[in-house]
Amino acid sequence: MCGITGIYCFNERGKPFIKKIYQAVNSLYQRGRDSRGIYTHHNVALGHSRLSIIDISDAASQPFTDDSGRYTVVLNGEFYNYMEFRPGLEKKGYKFRSESDTEVLLNLFIDEGATFINKVNGDFALAIYDTVEESLFLFRDRMGVNPLLYYVDKDKLIFGSEMKALLAFGIPKEIEHASVYAYFQLNYIPAPYTIFKNVNKIIPGEYLYVKGNSVERKKYYSIPYLKDNLSSISYKDAQEKLIGLLDQAVQRRLVSDVPLGAFLSGGVDSSIITALASRHVNRISTFSIGYKDEPYFDETNYARLVAKKYNTNHTVFSLSNDDLYSVLHKVLDYTDEPFADSSALAVYILSMHTREKVTVALSGDGADELFAGYNKHKAHLKVHNAGILEELIKTGHHALKVLPQSRNSSLGNKFRQMNRFAEGMKMTEKDRYWRWCSFANEKQVRNLLPVEKSEQEYADRKARILQKIDNNTPSIYNILYTDMHLVLQGDMLAKVDLMSMANNLEVRVPFLDHTVVDFIFSLPDSYKIEPAIGKKLLQDTFREMLPAELYNRPKHGFEVPLLKWFRYELKSMITDDLLSDRFIAEQNFFNPSEIKKFKNKLFSASPGDIQARIWGLIVFQYWWKKYFA
Repeated sequence: MCGITGIYCFNERGKPFIKKIYQAVNSLYQRGRDSRGIYTHHNVALGHSRLSIIDISDAASQPFTDDSGRYTVVLNGEFYNYMEFRPGLEKKGYKFRSESDTEVLLNLFIDEGATFINKVNGDFALAIYDTVEESLFLFRDRMGVNPLLYYVDKDKLIFGSEMKALLAFGIPKEIEHASVYAYFQLNYIPAPYTIFKNVNKIIPGEYLYVKGNSVERKKYYSIPYLKDNLSSISYKDAQEKLIGLLDQAVQRRLVSDVPLGAFLSGGVDSSIITALASRHVNRISTFSIGYKDEPYFDETNYARLVAKKYNTNHTVFSLSNDDLYSVLHKVLDYTDEPFADSSALAVYILSMHTREKVTVALSGDGADELFAGYNKHKAHLKVHNAGILEELIKTGHHALKVLPQSRNSSLGNKFRQMNRFAEGMKMTEKDRYWRWCSFANEKQVRNLLPVEKSEQEYADRKARILQKIDNNTPSIYNILYTDMHLVLQGDMLAKVDLMSMANNLEVRVPFLDHTVVDFIFSLPDSYKIEPAIGKKLLQDTFREMLPAELYNRPKHGFEVPLLKWFRYELKSMITDDLLSDRFIAEQNFFNPSEIKKFKNKLFSASPGDIQARIWGLIVFQYWWKKYFA
């Protein structure tokens, strides 16, 4: 991956901003440290910060202009199947001066126009400018693996891989309050929205066509919604097809002219990717992080079993809580809008150490959203197949509320989970899904933000996000479909892109190859989850390829020790700075009495989920001070 940015001016008032292209490209240095390039033509400027992956020679540097001088492209990402099309283009007379996928992509566009994108299998964000038509195309990949943001006003359109590039052009920093309202529930801002007004993310599977002073949005791909017309393929045949599709997806993502490896957490998802990659790469390098201070969450023993089975060149980075704490400010400094998934700290460190040995890493991201791997998916089934235990939890909700709840003890965490489950059982399908994706409910956020300027806009956004969830027809299918558009795009992919690119590492995600996604969304719910097992098809399909120890154990994930930090290392930052009475009063953004309740609960015997909410506040306040203080 790389960094791209640019500007298209609609009139003379926009043209003075073109000179900001140099600052914009420099702001993306972390995404591509190998070289930087700039292209300008009349009312347009394109910029590129390069991380060299395929054809690392200067011949493949970007912006890349075709031999005629008419077309210029900047690409962030990879065109995995580019070699399928190069011979045919050469037969048509197209000349090549590099071995890059970028040049094939540009010539394919020249040959076929915008419909070329349907042939591209890859993860990408790209811009193509045509000097004759004076038009600009902005494409984003089907699943949203690679980010692409844009700002529009009456004078210009500005785009970039990250918000920092847009800010380098001097866009106005006007907070979008509907985004804030959602952020303090989810701890991230749902795509395609951002923290600023008039700044949006291009929706995955769409492109913008810009010409004159017109900006058109066009869709070229959607995840197939086949809920009422599912495939009749047998379970056994589905297993065989999944192996073939995923193996091809992995093989496509092994194309590289620089060292390549794979993340190997010890979970099923990354272990499957490692097993398949080992079919095609001898002794592939694999990387895990272990946690000295959190043995319950340390899965490195499972990772070692997989590494031994497939004879990988395995490296374990053994971390302490101090190691995680040491990168806290680096993560906060790199983030351009509030994003409070605390596991970003672990992803940052894994990426930092992995980059010391390789430039590209495969990951298992996307499997939980595709195959129903989260606890909320099992909880959803339990709601609709409630037995005596579930009914007891529901009727005992009021009693559960007074029990000590905390993520930092096994019993306290059980009480916390039971309370959330009981709360969800009383809700509609839509409200339950949203609540189980959130750390706070709407009433709690309303109390936190005394003047909500955009509550109706927030409600409209929420309704659009939840449109596939039917209160009258319970379905895991609809939940997974919504997960792909909400959780995957807004949280998981954003986290991996930000933290890997901060360390100049490219991460590739085979599970999100569109051929795999299309197939999985053609299958019935029963293939993916049963009351006793999540990710059923995935686990059954690859069971013989993986060590038996990986199965029949709880899903761990990883908990960053936020509560401990807040009570000790970060206590001063909370009480004397970011959440101090003085700063909250000066800022005049939050309800002071609610902030005091947060701090009181934080230091109580029953903190519940308060550390996640405090973390959301710290991230927001740190961001606020960076841009507004």
